[in-house]
Amino acid sequence: MTRAKKKNIQELFELKGQVAVITGGAGFLGKQHSQAIFEAGGIPIMVDIDAKALQAAKKYLKQKFDCSVETIRCDITKPTALKKLVSKLDKKYGRIDILINNAANNPKMEDKKKTGFSNLENFPLKQWEADIKVGLTGVFLCSQIIGTYMAKKKRGVIINMASNLGMVSPDQRIYKKKSVPKNKQIVKPVTYSAVKGALINLTRYLATYWAEDGVRVNSISPGGMENGQAKDFVKKYSSRVPMNRMAQLNEYQGSIIFLCSDASSYMNGANLVVDGGWTAW
Repeated sequence: MTRAKKKNIQELFELKGQVAVITGGAGFLGKQHSQAIFEAGGIPIMVDIDAKALQAAKKYLKQKFDCSVETIRCDITKPTALKKLVSKLDKKYGRIDILINNAANNPKMEDKKKTGFSNLENFPLKQWEADIKVGLTGVFLCSQIIGTYMAKKKRGVIINMASNLGMVSPDQRIYKKKSVPKNKQIVKPVTYSAVKGALINLTRYLATYWAEDGVRVNSISPGGMENGQAKDFVKKYSSRVPMNRMAQLNEYQGSIIFLCSDASSYMNGANLVVDGGWTAW
């Protein structure tokens, strides 16, 4: 891989004209990633299986941030669909520079109607398989198909959205509710940690596999983001964080731009932890 042309500090963080595929683009973090890519000069391609959610996300970004994005409905667990996606983008832009593997099943713990649904003793095999299919197999397929395209072009960046809970076990006490029997408690599902932990090591594998082909692969391990959760939960979560709070709306955008850009040109196979210090305790 040739060294990047010397740039000034501001230029290092620019993504002018770069095409970025963001899976799970219609989701909460997907919208934040897309906005960040756009404001850095890139071309965000929001990919999601939910066409209506994509259009709503596109409208939201346009109205709130005057952010223009392209949306493509695609099932990332289907190799044929991903190959069509690559072909479409190659025909239109002649390049795919960035892949952000953001899609995952991540249920809101406090919104589940069925108590005990995530309890390890009762966790359904179908749910395990569904979570693995999207969160791990989907990332593998996106990386395999889009990463291979990048390797042929001798350039590209892949970012896998992992989690601090891929590094340490969830503290189930923050989900615990008084007067609820143990077998009825809501817990962070086993699949979340299993998937996120696997992504961190998949990142290392891909980073070393494609290093000589100009493709850098890194992961981000964010902590929890405040997003309308119950006050009691936010308080308990914050007490586990040295900074004594959850992440705010845009606090992962800088990390995304850093890893996508030439500012991180010598960073490969790394897991960037952005969790307010959760894993430091």
